[in-house]
Amino acid sequence: MNMAHCPECEAEVALQGLMVGEVLFCPDCNAELEVLNTEQPEVGLAPQVEEDWGE
Repeated sequence: MNMAHCPECEAEVALQGLMVGEVLFCPDCNAELEVLNTEQPEVGLAPQVEEDWGE
């Protein structure tokens, strides 16, 4: 099973069945994470979506 470490709390996060770019939540600290790599399991903090105010 592919396991990565949360960049916030270092908890193990399972990447089973996920693709690069998918968003998931850390089971320990509930941080929103984005899958960066599945070959060498890696996740990072997901970018915050900002409002565009119709621009």
